[in-house]
Order: sequence, then C-alpha cells, then structure tokens
Amino acid sequence: MTALLKKHSFQWSTAAQTAQIAPVLALPDFTKTFVVEVDASGGGIGAVLMQDSHPLAYMSKALSPKHQAMSTYEKEFMTVVLAAEKWRPYLLGRHFVIKTDHYSLKYLMEQKITTTFQSKWLSKLMGYDYEVSYKKGKENVVANGLFRMHAA
Repeated sequence: MTALLKKHSFQWSTAAQTAQIAPVLALPDFTKTFVVEVDASGGGIGAVLMQDSHPLAYMSKALSPKHQAMSTYEKEFMTVVLAAEKWRPYLLGRHFVIKTDHYSLKYLMEQKITTTFQSKWLSKLMGYDYEVSYKKGKENVVANGLFRMHAA
C-alpha cells in the first residue's frame, strides 16, 4: 500500500485490491499472554502484537539509509525495542513473548554487551518481563510481510 501511494505511481490492480482488504483485529484480553512477532530486512521493519494467534495491532516502518546500514542483528534488536515502546501499555507489568527469526536474539539477556548500541537498546527493555523465542523466518509470515511493504 505504501508503494502505491507514491506520487504518480498509483494504478488500480490486483495488488491494490488486495492491499485494501484489512484483516480483522482482535481486542486485547489482559488475562492472556501477549506475543510480539518481529522481523527486519534491508529496507524496513515490522511487528505484530498478538494473542492466541490473532493480531491486535501492527507496526511497520521504512528504514533510513543510516538504519539500512546496520547489521541484521541490530535491526531485529531495534525492532524489538520499538515494538515494546509502542505497545508499552499492553506489555509493561505482565509477562509476554517476543518471537523473532534471528536466533541469536533468543540469548539476548545472556550475551556480553560489547557495543554502545547494545547497551542503549538493552537498557530500554529493563523493567519488561519477557522471553525471546525463535521462530523460523518462513513461519514468521505476518511480521515478515509488514516490512516487505517498504521494500518496493
């Protein structure tokens, strides 16, 4: 949809029709566990807040050239932090699960902090009660699809 809104680029097509079909979002149930699925690539990031495999909210963002130059690990880590900040009212004070296709993030709390970047972003996650779980990229279709919108 983002690519279709660029100046002089809109043409009604099957892709435009598909982009108009919005998924139905569920309402949050604060007695259930929240799940944040994240993904990042060269040109964008995406995340979805879910419960019981139903989306509650979406987030996607095109990356600036500065952020595009970051490593995949840094982009995925940044996506986790941005999603946690965006959905703070839902996540703070309760346990939630972060699902990522970047395996090393599963060990986020056990890794040695070696860069200013890691220190800055890790400090932003302090106070949250979360666990990071690995989800294969091909299974991470919702978050993956969100960032791919910005690749066009």
